[in-house]
Amino acid sequence: MAAAGRFGQPTLEQVAARAGVGRGTVSRVINHSPGVRDATRHAVEQAIAELGYIPNHAARALAGSRTDAVTLVVPETEKRFFTEPYFSEIIHGVGVGLADTELQLLLTLVRTERERTRFLQYAKARRIDGVLLVSVHRDDPLPDQLLEMGMPTVLGGRRTEAEPVPYVDSDNVGGARLAVRHLAAAGRRRIATITGGSDMYVAQCRLRGYEEAARDACEDFDPSWIAAGDFTEESGRHAMRELLRQNPGLDAVFAASDVMAAGALHTLRAAGRRVPDDVAVIGFDDSPLAQHTDPQLTTVRQPVEEMGSAMARVLIDRMADPVAAPTNVVLRTELVRRGTA
Repeated sequence: MAAAGRFGQPTLEQVAARAGVGRGTVSRVINHSPGVRDATRHAVEQAIAELGYIPNHAARALAGSRTDAVTLVVPETEKRFFTEPYFSEIIHGVGVGLADTELQLLLTLVRTERERTRFLQYAKARRIDGVLLVSVHRDDPLPDQLLEMGMPTVLGGRRTEAEPVPYVDSDNVGGARLAVRHLAAAGRRRIATITGGSDMYVAQCRLRGYEEAARDACEDFDPSWIAAGDFTEESGRHAMRELLRQNPGLDAVFAASDVMAAGALHTLRAAGRRVPDDVAVIGFDDSPLAQHTDPQLTTVRQPVEEMGSAMARVLIDRMADPVAAPTNVVLRTELVRRGTA
């Protein structure tokens, strides 16, 4: 038998060795996470009983240092938070991921420098055990500050290709390529795009995928086919007006979100353009909104609820073993065909 840990207490590693599994699996069993086979769960529970192991969360609770609460941080305004379906889907997914644990989920909006400072003080006081952070912008220092203080943190999306904080993301480049290639296969040759905010890596990736596919499919590709948005419906309306003004002959638009695509549809209707006859439109996200536009929106589906659940699972593992190598997850995207393209 392996030697006992400090003060004679068995360690997580000893439980893993006795059960013949990895320490991450032990942490999932301890935290009642889904996705563990019954036989594996039984082996871990038996090893815990045989060794007399006290799970880490119980030891921390006895020491008064565990809150059994994690927070979802959204660095956006109330208006965007309550109007964009993405956030409600993420919350639902996180809730599913935490359902079989004792962890409570808190929600925090960080809209200003003052609120960020206040949240950091809250986190430093260890009033929470972990952080889920979504809608991250390129220059947001919060993920690094949480990393420096040793707070288990998982991002929904990432700030750069070399993101040092564990994250769960979608294949945004590949999804944008799917959209443009679908439009090109349907005979569209003047394919424009409405981008998200340039300070967000997700928007940069969707633009990259668009450009790669559009330059390949459209012989007379023109940079004026790219119009800037910021993921809001109003920006979609405005960008669509600019695209029509500069390129009245365009025959397709890929919008980097369903919300912006809905704004583009409004502008096209006001301009007397038929969708999809005159101009085809594709969005991104496959949010509930996509089924309520007229016509219903063809879009690229990213599994937002699955992203939320995966974020919760990665955070649970991170809380059990904060010094383990970062776990990053990238989920596939797919085209959902409806009436606009």
